[in-house]
Amino acid sequence: MTTGAEAVHTPVLLAEVMTALEPKPGGVYVDATLGLGGHSEEILRRSSPTGRLIGFEWDEEALRLAQERLAPFGERVTTLRRNFAEMADTLAGLGVAQVDGILIDAGMSSLQLDRGGRGFSFQKDEPLDMRMDSRRGQTAAALLATASEEELADIFFYYGEEKQARRIARAIAEARIKSPLQTSRELAELVARAIPRRFHPPKIHVATKTCQALRIVINGELENLARLLADAPALLNQNGKLAVISFHSLEDGLVKRAFRAGHGLSEKTKHPICAGDEEIGRNPRARSARLRVAEKTEKRGEDHEKLPL
Repeated sequence: MTTGAEAVHTPVLLAEVMTALEPKPGGVYVDATLGLGGHSEEILRRSSPTGRLIGFEWDEEALRLAQERLAPFGERVTTLRRNFAEMADTLAGLGVAQVDGILIDAGMSSLQLDRGGRGFSFQKDEPLDMRMDSRRGQTAAALLATASEEELADIFFYYGEEKQARRIARAIAEARIKSPLQTSRELAELVARAIPRRFHPPKIHVATKTCQALRIVINGELENLARLLADAPALLNQNGKLAVISFHSLEDGLVKRAFRAGHGLSEKTKHPICAGDEEIGRNPRARSARLRVAEKTEKRGEDHEKLPL
């Protein structure tokens, strides 16, 4: 019988992540994006009976379901409602100096897309919130109502890689004079009208890149990832592993540059690991997943350059 978390969540690249992290008894591992606990559950199984896992998750509902799923592992699990960008300070507060492996799965969970009710899915008519953590930051609706047309165009172009960014920004600026956008469906329909039909992409919804850009900016996703990538080498034991699953080119590029910059990390994957046809058949969302792995190979000084976004 599956729990609520198991019923709505299929962890991507599960076997590949386990091969990368090599969980062992007595090891200490961090799931920086706990989600619904699929990867964490397998890490705990493989590190039984003495391995420990610390999970970070800033989505309240996802954290609750993950806690239910991981409850059988008892005191071997510590879960926190925190952003992974706070990992260094949080681990220090727990008395954990270094760990044996860190996993970052930067994708959206099935929970958020299918039944989140916060505007992550433009296939439904949901309030335009898009915050992973409802305790902080402005909503997507607030951003769309207050940002200038030029600011919106920059957001869509740089964070969504949307070539029609100016058309979309202009349409939003004109529409909000009468009524600010409030739901994901309103936004999706506006984007579809703003972009000439000949420019609609053949394989994804025309509003996909716009919504991606809003989500990234609302949640500071690239800034948070850059901070953790900079902190990670100091948080890993010698030969500790850092595994990162990304889902779009901006994230993947950030990870690739961080790994190849060195700073105590040795890249183990010259090319990203992708899901095979069988997994994609079972879980279509795995199609865009890219896994990169690095290993802590040397001590690093306290000073390090800031990773470029």
